[in-house]
Amino acid sequence: MKHKVNLTVEQKQKLLDIVKKGSTNAREIRRAHTLLMASDGYTDKIISSTLHISIPTVERTRKQFCTEGLETTLAERPRSGKPPKLTSSEEAYLIATTCSDAPSGRTRWTLRMLASKMVSLEIVDSLGKSTVGRILKKTN
Repeated sequence: MKHKVNLTVEQKQKLLDIVKKGSTNAREIRRAHTLLMASDGYTDKIISSTLHISIPTVERTRKQFCTEGLETTLAERPRSGKPPKLTSSEEAYLIATTCSDAPSGRTRWTLRMLASKMVSLEIVDSLGKSTVGRILKKTN
């Protein structure tokens, strides 16, 4: 076992509080369980089968605790995800366009027309009607 988990009394109590209360997210509770079992001397195989997680997950949790500490191990790292298609000012422009008068011959703006307008004004390279709908759904 490369990374041995040695918890202080305060750290162990904090982890026990997290596990007992169950008010934090599931990943944090799972990490707390992993660290508690690791500090009690359980093997990675037993921890993984008990908590229904993979052995590499147990190893990563141990390693992160030993190298970065308890707070970092419990905290959720930001996920990369796809960046938003529009900035907040571009979203504001889209909403303002939606509230403006519709083009001549139309009674109202359609999602497709709004997307085309944003592209024709060269605000974005491409924009789908579903993205426009999602953005407008966030507004009242």
